[in-house]
Amino acid sequence: MFSRKFINLVKLNRNLGPKKILSLPIIPLQRQERRYKGDLYEPDYLISMQPDEPIYDCLNLQIKGYDFVLLESCQKEIHRYAEVMGIQVEESWATPAQQLNVQRFKPGSTAVESDYHLKIYERNVQVVDVPAWSLGTLLRVSRALLPEGCTLSVHEHAPEHEEVRYVPDNELIELKQQLDVMGGSRPEKKKKK
Repeated sequence: MFSRKFINLVKLNRNLGPKKILSLPIIPLQRQERRYKGDLYEPDYLISMQPDEPIYDCLNLQIKGYDFVLLESCQKEIHRYAEVMGIQVEESWATPAQQLNVQRFKPGSTAVESDYHLKIYERNVQVVDVPAWSLGTLLRVSRALLPEGCTLSVHEHAPEHEEVRYVPDNELIELKQQLDVMGGSRPEKKKKK
């Protein structure tokens, strides 16, 4: 129907010449609403017989590699694709770099031939309430986005992952140790009301 109207409009425009051009009225597009189980007009016993979709509560997509810039752009793309897919991204973060010292020895001896100082960077994307059917797609997309030399691992969120994010304040730790050596903190006096 729309195509016929468009063809007729083009024919009219050709007949009128370059000075007069007709335009079509603007027709608003109707949005299709999502349908949920509760919206269907089916008996309750049929709806209750359908299996529920398994949902993952909180997952961390962890990316590790040697180049921070590549990791950050990959993390940004995974975050964007997750949001496009309708998966809720709770937060994204970077952890402090791990420093490695790698030594290569001369063949058959203990003499060091070369010494390498490497840093391993890590970025995390935390997603919550992920349906099982969309997790596979997200993982395939994440693996396709992964640059060379980087690794992707997925695991459930644990308190240890939260603690790794923060750099310890060594100065504060030393002051607390000195305070313990001196006898601890003063007992607090009760205030009079």
